Amino acid sequence: MPSIQTKSAAAATQAERTPDPCVVVIFGASGDLTKRKLLPALYHLEQAGLLPEKISVVGVARRPLEKTFAPDMKEGIIAGGGVEESDPKLDPFVAKIQYHAMNFDDASGYEALKTKLAQIDKDNGTCGNRLFYLATAPEYFSDIIKYLGEHGMAKPANATAPDGCKTWVRTIIEKPFGHDLESARALNDEVNKVFEEDQIFRIDHYLGKETVQNILVFRFANGIFENVWNRNYIDHVEITAAESIGIEGRGPFYETAGALRDVVQNHVMELLSFVAMEPPVSFEASSVRAEKVKVWKAITPIHPADTVRGQYGPGAVDGKPVVGYRQEDRVHPRSQTETYAAVRLEIENWRWAGVPFYIRAGKRLSKRVTEITIQFKQPPLLLFKDHEGKGAEGIKPNVISMRIQPDEGIALRFGAKVPGPNMNISPVTMDFSYAEAFGKSSANGYERLLLDAMLGDGTLFAHRDGVEATWALITPILEAWAKDPIKDLPNYAAGTWGPPAADAMLKSDGRKWRKL
Repeated sequence: MPSIQTKSAAAATQAERTPDPCVVVIFGASGDLTKRKLLPALYHLEQAGLLPEKISVVGVARRPLEKTFAPDMKEGIIAGGGVEESDPKLDPFVAKIQYHAMNFDDASGYEALKTKLAQIDKDNGTCGNRLFYLATAPEYFSDIIKYLGEHGMAKPANATAPDGCKTWVRTIIEKPFGHDLESARALNDEVNKVFEEDQIFRIDHYLGKETVQNILVFRFANGIFENVWNRNYIDHVEITAAESIGIEGRGPFYETAGALRDVVQNHVMELLSFVAMEPPVSFEASSVRAEKVKVWKAITPIHPADTVRGQYGPGAVDGKPVVGYRQEDRVHPRSQTETYAAVRLEIENWRWAGVPFYIRAGKRLSKRVTEITIQFKQPPLLLFKDHEGKGAEGIKPNVISMRIQPDEGIALRFGAKVPGPNMNISPVTMDFSYAEAFGKSSANGYERLLLDAMLGDGTLFAHRDGVEATWALITPILEAWAKDPIKDLPNYAAGTWGPPAADAMLKSDGRKWRKL
């Protein structure tokens, strides 16, 4: 295999990519996200030399975990971050982790937190800079934002720190950001009363994945692809976000979410925008966000007939029997919540008019895979036929497939002649693997997003206009589904690729889902 020339960007950009001294405050720090993802991600940045020397982490939650929080986070960094316990940077980093116990609706707790952060500034030189990370359940977002504002923590205490550096306060808000268009607008209004829009970083961890960011590089840094990235050459686009796992004990959450809210409105719509957007004038946040919003607003209203919903029943995954959704813990025995959603949509602009986009997302499918498939049109003349008109069966459409996870990579399918005296054609694949080219990485996707938030770079975060644009597309589907319950749920067995109606939707267009 030919070698691929790469270089480390960390050394070249360390000086300009190192944030100011700051305190990272994580609300909901006793939850799984902090231990498995956020602290390992912060430590990976520390290992790479991308964190400021003067940084502190404060976990905030309701339980009294002052004595156990930092050691517990150390275990998470080791187990979830692929870190050796003997790593010389580990203990000094853990020494920067503190804990603050409070209820999220307790005003006195915020005043005590404010005092604690001021003391950290004094002791550690963190300049009054704050990154508040809301890793709580969505019902606490409004209270936390309100109290941060009321207690004077949403704006820098001083315009500049004693050493002359400009101070800042920012907040990261986890998904789900609302559960429909109305609630998303209301939450946006509440947040914008306290924080300016450039202080708000609505996070979607999918955008932290290198494979997602590479979609833009693949398209706009390679002249051979962008020229054919349009309705003249592309037949259709598929986006699949499949999981083999079930709801993993999150019955109450999933009962109020479902696949359309949980995956399609955010993850899948973000992937779609990267595939379909026009070249931005620059890769500054405002330019990229503007092009993404243009895509979402160009999508024609989605008719309920162009949607499919499903719910998994009992079946087998990886040879092991699993229960159906309605038998999961804390799920209603007659639940109408969809664990599978498929949508056909079109983008009415000059580049994409007439090109269907098929998207699907689901739980308990055959395997875990997120992939984007670009299928090109067949050539206008099939020249390679014998005197009986046969021999063209091997000519398959050209396909570019972008594997977001797992086995990250990009593949191109094209036709090649089979050796021999006859003109027989066989599809072959050129396959690029991230792991083979760049080595396996222990990064979980949050590294880039946390770093960008500390730097104030909102390129990979959602703006309120984008959040509301995607909810405007999804909410009418949710409303139509609520008015039209399905009587035959569950309608697909666990371990399959979803309900037959999803296959029928593509078959009616003369197409079929790509085998993954």
